Amino acid sequence: MREPRLGPDRLALLTLAGFGIVCLGALWAVGGAEGLSVGAVALVAAGVWAARWVAGAGVMDSGFRRRSRLVGTREPTLRYWDAALSDAARTPEGYALHLYPLLLRLYEVRLAERHGVSLRMQPEQAAAILGPQLWPWLDPFRPRTPAAIRAARQAGHRNVPDPRPLPPALLELLVERLETL
Repeated sequence: MREPRLGPDRLALLTLAGFGIVCLGALWAVGGAEGLSVGAVALVAAGVWAARWVAGAGVMDSGFRRRSRLVGTREPTLRYWDAALSDAARTPEGYALHLYPLLLRLYEVRLAERHGVSLRMQPEQAAAILGPQLWPWLDPFRPRTPAAIRAARQAGHRNVPDPRPLPPALLELLVERLETL
């Protein structure tokens, strides 16, 4: 089976052009030169509108790309949340690898729905909404895992903090702020 390709269908374009020529011929037969000129102007205007619409389709996405989702199809169970919470309280890797992606997804959805702010595309606005106390824990551009921190320090970044476990009071603050957003 052949995969569908993007772009115009040649047969449809040829059929449309043939129909336009037949219409111009009919207008010439009925109205003479005046009918032919009015038909040509209408055909050119329709062609310019169609070309503009097709060119703008890529800008508006037109469903050609896969739709982006803020919330994935697989929702973690409560058992997974419990394990992520206990792991985040014990080790810095637990927060970076397990709890942080879950919290980040919830914050992304809430900021997009309620404030129209993208956490990744508008980090300044997101930081202003979340506050200076919570932003370092949710900043998507900050290295979190020991390997990422080591790589950032080797690349010359000196202000990368050491990873640490998530304090329970901060977890409560993160949840409260998520509820009030």
